[in-house]
Amino acid sequence: MKKSGVTKKPKGAAGNGKRSTATKSKARSKATKVVLLSGGNPQIAKGEGDVPVQAYIAAMPGWKRDLGKRLDALIVRVVPNVRKAVKWNSPFYSVEGQGWFLSFHVFTRYVKVTFFRGTSLRPVPPGASKHKDVRYVDIREDGLDEAQMATWVKQAAALPGWIP
Repeated sequence: MKKSGVTKKPKGAAGNGKRSTATKSKARSKATKVVLLSGGNPQIAKGEGDVPVQAYIAAMPGWKRDLGKRLDALIVRVVPNVRKAVKWNSPFYSVEGQGWFLSFHVFTRYVKVTFFRGTSLRPVPPGASKHKDVRYVDIREDGLDEAQMATWVKQAAALPGWIP
């Protein structure tokens, strides 16, 4: 419709500043879609608490999701007042006021568990690091030794943690 040289759009036409229900729904689904980075590691926004950690675990691909759930449950069982966060696209665990004692990260064929004071654990976790105190455990499908992991988690939580 043209009126005095100005084109008017009919009501409800695009460009009226309001989003249709379909557009809102698409925007919502884009906001909740998780991108998997190299090796399948979920890209999750930084955040404190259980919610971002559970979002990370839910986005872990395939068998790694079940492993993430088992690791998280084991950590909570061994360290009941554990503090959680997602930082650098990985879940981190700490005891209030002591720093971070553990983190894990998804890779193509395994999940790497990081103990920030790993050289103080007994037995020392097998994976060496370029950082003198850090040790790693790479867990492959069906490779979680829950008893050993629980022992390491209990020891790690009792030590001063890493404070970035």
